[in-house]
Amino acid sequence: MRSTDPTTSRTLRRRSLRTALLTIPLTAAVLGAAPAQAAAPGPASLTCQGKGVDQGAKARHRAEILIHAPLHTIWDLQTDVEAWTSWQKPAAPMTVRRLDPGPLRKHSRFQATVDVPTAPPSTVVISSTVQQLQRGKCLRWTGPADSAGYHIDGVHVWTFAPVRGGILVRTEESHSGAQADPSSDMGLETWLADLKTAAETSTCDGPRQH
Repeated sequence: MRSTDPTTSRTLRRRSLRTALLTIPLTAAVLGAAPAQAAAPGPASLTCQGKGVDQGAKARHRAEILIHAPLHTIWDLQTDVEAWTSWQKPAAPMTVRRLDPGPLRKHSRFQATVDVPTAPPSTVVISSTVQQLQRGKCLRWTGPADSAGYHIDGVHVWTFAPVRGGILVRTEESHSGAQADPSSDMGLETWLADLKTAAETSTCDGPRQH
């Protein structure tokens, strides 16, 4: 059997990792959920307390969805980061843990570890810090995604607005770095679809127990 050139092997491994990561938003992706609708191009970028995504980033994506559930239900699901994997279906094995105690707030830190099934397998660590948070209205965090030979800097903004019939949830994310892919939706469409399913199901089942 012909031996593989080390440079070629490293290139193939990076391509495999990049392909796998495209199925994972900056936390989790879901398989088989109803797609959310992307926001029409043109509107100003989303902001939380005046801060938005990286306007100079190589890749940006924005999406929104209408959720027929109380605002507090949606907010609780979105801010309980360690429980994300209970209502999202990751495309790869993933764990999320808080790095500090108490409710999610400004300066809170959390870390997602994703085991990507590349050959050989790779582990991606996504470290996030909440930069802005206005309860029930908006949320913004920043942080890198790192693995061997892989680095992306991400900024993620969420807004929640009561409208006729429910809550309009909007999200926008930017990625910068050599591996950032302008064609990726960053998993935002599926994340929104899963949030909608979880919130509306929770509402049908009755109030959540705390």
